[in-house]
Amino acid sequence: MPARASYANGPSSTPLLGETIGACLRRIAAEHPDREALVVRHQSVRWTYAELEARVARLASGLLRRGIAAGDRVGIWAPNGAEWVLAQYATATVGAILVNVNPAYRTHELAYALRQSGVRLLLSAARFKTSDYRAMVDEVAGGLPALEEAIVLGDPAWEALAGTDVDAAAVAERLASLDPDDPINIQYTSGTTGFPKGATLTHHNILNNGLSVGALCGYGAEDRICVPVPFYHCFGMVMGNLAALAHGACIVVPAPAFEPAATLEAVAAERCTSLYGVPTMFIAMLGDPGFATHDLSSLRTGIMAGSPCPTEVMRRVVDEMHMAEVSICYGMTETSPVSTQTRRDDPLERRVGTIGRVGPHLEVKVVDPEGRTVPRGEVGELCTRGYSVMRGYWEDPEKTAEAIDAAGWMHTGDLATMDEQGYLNVVGRAKDMVIRGGENVYPREVEEFLYTHPDIADAQVVGVPDERYGEELCAWIQVREGAAPLDADGVRAFCADRLAHFKVPRYVVCGEPFPMTVTGKVQKNLMRERSVELLGLSAAAATA
Repeated sequence: MPARASYANGPSSTPLLGETIGACLRRIAAEHPDREALVVRHQSVRWTYAELEARVARLASGLLRRGIAAGDRVGIWAPNGAEWVLAQYATATVGAILVNVNPAYRTHELAYALRQSGVRLLLSAARFKTSDYRAMVDEVAGGLPALEEAIVLGDPAWEALAGTDVDAAAVAERLASLDPDDPINIQYTSGTTGFPKGATLTHHNILNNGLSVGALCGYGAEDRICVPVPFYHCFGMVMGNLAALAHGACIVVPAPAFEPAATLEAVAAERCTSLYGVPTMFIAMLGDPGFATHDLSSLRTGIMAGSPCPTEVMRRVVDEMHMAEVSICYGMTETSPVSTQTRRDDPLERRVGTIGRVGPHLEVKVVDPEGRTVPRGEVGELCTRGYSVMRGYWEDPEKTAEAIDAAGWMHTGDLATMDEQGYLNVVGRAKDMVIRGGENVYPREVEEFLYTHPDIADAQVVGVPDERYGEELCAWIQVREGAAPLDADGVRAFCADRLAHFKVPRYVVCGEPFPMTVTGKVQKNLMRERSVELLGLSAAAATA
């Protein structure tokens, strides 16, 4: 009898939503007008669905009055806050494509994202942590011909835009003209070619992914979801905001960015039923000095994603945080993002040893290098197909064709196995992506940037094991002839103001010969092994 193929699909009795995000907001607000929709603790915001819809209508009217057309790009560069949520729903209501800009970006990355996507209007925080957003926007604006205006959140221009008198007829007319398959969001993923690629997602992509993820978490209108993960990423804006919207639940935002104590306080004070985070966030919360003082008994579920969860951490999350139904999710920005998920009744070993089973209305398969589906238990590349697959990379048909094949399968670049019950396990990465604390970093992007250093002749970047973040970046450097040796401090100083902090190499190896094949190709696997030896990371490697 032939072995079963590594293929599975997700049958579901729950139909997909055939509506736009704006239409969904109107429907849910009509069904649950007095239920809390959004609580932002650091801003003292507490809005019902009726209040949220009314504020979205004001901002949508302001965008229309400014001449924003369907398909125009509007950027948002800010940490988590009420304004981010308003921008997400208002742009969707008028059909503008929201371009998410990572709050950690510096000028080099900001300018690229705004230029490549052709952002016409940028909504920006004034500053965040050590970043002066206003100054950075001023620095790059001259090289962005499409950018007509940058509005700083909280400034009078923002208050005027967000407080525009509602033009109900104009908003309704625009909303009625939109289609669920219209692109509505661009999210930049670190690129293997040296520059990020703009994954372009539709209403249908992300609204239905939120619906499906929430359904597998068992969400209903009474749920309160604590979201300390960033909105600029699919984890926050889809698995958080849109999962809540699709089920009429409430989003609770503890702080502008993750803070363990603030998150624990929010869960206890708001009686949250669900909590999100990458494993390092849960580790930080469990290790917080005040952990035992918080009543977390309202929790029942949540999502852990971004990187594998150690067994002991998962056990403590279930036992000490009361998250008996916590779910593991796997996916990528290009798939809106979730493709596989563990179920509420899965045993602990499934949640720490697998990435779950295929989600509703989706297909997955594991293929060999020739594209043939391998038997169950064999290693191959994980592919996914269905409603969640992006429209493509923004204005990059060549890269889109490399990622999505003629049959509509998205090739993830991850190596995986599928067992007899359909559970998948990622065993490696076909690409060289490094996952640092849940942030995806492609070494080539960092390498291309390092090449701009006047003293660097060649640079190679690999991931090395780290006990806290899972992986850290290590840059191997060859300096130009006659240049002084570079150390880690010098390289980090060069990167600090122009690359996001998680892309700045923690380690630098200078002057070591690059391990090469006979054909002259750098052997990154040997480079990683040698880095562990040179940097004394054997202990971290043993726990990875």
